[in-house]
Amino acid sequence: MRLYRKEANVVELIASPEEFVEKGDYLLVEDLKERQGLIVQVIDVQFVNVPGILEDILRDEITSNNVKGVDYDPLDVASHIALLKDTRLVVCKIRGSTDKGQLSQSTRLPSRTASRIDRFPIESVVKGDHVSREVNLGRSKSGADLIVDIKTLDGKLNIVTGKKGTGKSYLSKLLVVSLIEHGAPCVVLDVNGEYVNLSKPEDGFPDLSPKIRVLMPGVNFRLTLSQVGLGAFLGMLLYALDLPGTSARVFSRIWHQLREKEQLSFSSLGAALQKADCHESVREAMISRYNTIADSGIFTDESTQASDPEKLAREISTGGALVINMKNHNSTTRRMIVEILINKLTDMLSNWKLRAIFLIAEEAHLYLRETYWEDIVTRMRHLGIFTTFVTNQPDTIKESIYRQADNIFLFNFTNEHDLESVSRVAKIDAESVKLIAKDLPPHHCLMIGEVVKNFPIVVKVRQLNFKTMGETRYFFKD
Repeated sequence: MRLYRKEANVVELIASPEEFVEKGDYLLVEDLKERQGLIVQVIDVQFVNVPGILEDILRDEITSNNVKGVDYDPLDVASHIALLKDTRLVVCKIRGSTDKGQLSQSTRLPSRTASRIDRFPIESVVKGDHVSREVNLGRSKSGADLIVDIKTLDGKLNIVTGKKGTGKSYLSKLLVVSLIEHGAPCVVLDVNGEYVNLSKPEDGFPDLSPKIRVLMPGVNFRLTLSQVGLGAFLGMLLYALDLPGTSARVFSRIWHQLREKEQLSFSSLGAALQKADCHESVREAMISRYNTIADSGIFTDESTQASDPEKLAREISTGGALVINMKNHNSTTRRMIVEILINKLTDMLSNWKLRAIFLIAEEAHLYLRETYWEDIVTRMRHLGIFTTFVTNQPDTIKESIYRQADNIFLFNFTNEHDLESVSRVAKIDAESVKLIAKDLPPHHCLMIGEVVKNFPIVVKVRQLNFKTMGETRYFFKD
């Protein structure tokens, strides 16, 4: 390969047909005299557009079928022209630079005539010399293992997105298992029941069942009103069930009255709402929401049937996961569960009953619009909630959340609107995101952000040795 030209942060290289490069590959354009070079990433591969090539191709097409005879080419010019037709133009973006083999801030332009172009082992740069908690996320384009530090997820906001069937949930499960193995506490909002078998490894692999609790709201996860508190319950009514503000004020008054009389229970709350001294429309608004909550089975008056959120949090504090399985619940009940859970986590973290938590929000688009995630994300570093959103609808995530994202794991997208939503706020240029993401095969991911030290890398996510579930179900097996 040869250095052709540089314009802004775009470098163009000339490659012969035998020199195989793909989108996402890393190359080093090094000046052999100065031992300085540019680290570039391939974002597109095109044909070199040399003047006269189009005319020659048209001439070949016309004469190949109509002109008979034997070609006489004593100087073998045809082979050189054929080689020229297949010569590639490799379009790259500058990602960094080197000085005498070390990473550098300099962007000195290498010599065209005295430079060498080789593949660059970006995996070694990402791993670095000191990785305290290693995690193997998969293999890079060069076939080398991509080893990252799990600490790069600590205190961070992550987004896993891509169209369905590309492997988003597979990566999120890998992140959950890795966090558990390194002693981190996780809470998983499992909409489709995909995480329930993570504790069942294949033969010969470590058993995580003591560290993973699967909770089914209304079955083995129920709460009392005293455990939840007015703030969390009112938040559920407002954000998940759209209770009007006027009705919310009356509801708060009734709650306080029951608590002062030491009669606060779910059944007594229902009776008090029936007798509430207020306008009929206000009473009906409260009663209809109460009946919806009662049908969900989330609340109970029996303390022996109730779960202890603080005890559950202590069980996973040294490494474990609470999987909230919402597979059999409707969308309204899911939003209620999410609101209650977020409020309770916020309360425990604020009172230092829980140090920090990694929250994995699977199918986040189903409840992002209905809740106050933006406020949680804004204050997450102070609260200790480190969220990973998993969604196949990136436009449902507000731009203000994207702008705070530390890491984006981008799988294949072909829809221009979806790509536009991600590319506007990714930590690399929009052109790179759009060109690379369109050609990603299944289970290949473009990782962007601090997890890869801000060097965007295409990775084939490694296989998990657990019963991951969640795969697309097919009728025709062959």
